Amino acid sequence: MNEKQNIGSLFDRIAKTYDVLNHGLSLNIDRRWRRKAVASMQPARRVLDVAIGTADLTIEMLRQGKAVQVTGIDLSTEMMAIGEEKIIREKAKGRMDESAEVEFVYGNAQEMPYEEGSFDAVTCAFGCRNFADLDAGLREMHRVLRPGGQVVILEFSYPGNPIIRKMYDIYFSYILPFIGRIVSHDKTAYTYLNRSVKGFVWGEAFVQHLHDIGFVHEHFTPLTLGIATVYMARKKG
Repeated sequence: MNEKQNIGSLFDRIAKTYDVLNHGLSLNIDRRWRRKAVASMQPARRVLDVAIGTADLTIEMLRQGKAVQVTGIDLSTEMMAIGEEKIIREKAKGRMDESAEVEFVYGNAQEMPYEEGSFDAVTCAFGCRNFADLDAGLREMHRVLRPGGQVVILEFSYPGNPIIRKMYDIYFSYILPFIGRIVSHDKTAYTYLNRSVKGFVWGEAFVQHLHDIGFVHEHFTPLTLGIATVYMARKKG
């Protein structure tokens, strides 16, 4: 079976150590990426966070006041359970409006249970490369977005500088899988992460996918030497 066909199970297995590894292995730079991605958003009342995972992007949206209601969809129940706990803690600490509504829904991003035009904005952080069919997932994002609504996608990419790219490739090919295997006790999950980044499209190629789906005003902003990229576009009004 294609690994992406069973992606929910893969993330269920590493859910308990995911945040520690995610932040630690990036030296907390991933937090900065999310802040920048959210800062680039227009405020929206109802947001769909695709592949919500442990809710880091949703939490950042609510902290910055960019959303009132967030619906998160994911195939990993274990990741979402941790996300729910984090939302409760953030509210208790006063880091977000207590009236903010967050709903976690088990579901496939390529077959979402929402009517056309249901959301003012759609977001996705580090989830698109896990779609079994990228275009199918992007089409669903486009479908559920209201006319004029915005899509914001944060995803890994590859540095343009050949020296930085080589160092990055060594890190992703050897160091990250080794540390991930030790901490998570999972032999395959972080090897998959390496392969999923290497086999994914980025930059202009990803923007072309957005354009072909029907999005307009599509553009991208590389972050940290191109290690990650924020993609933005709108549904034609």
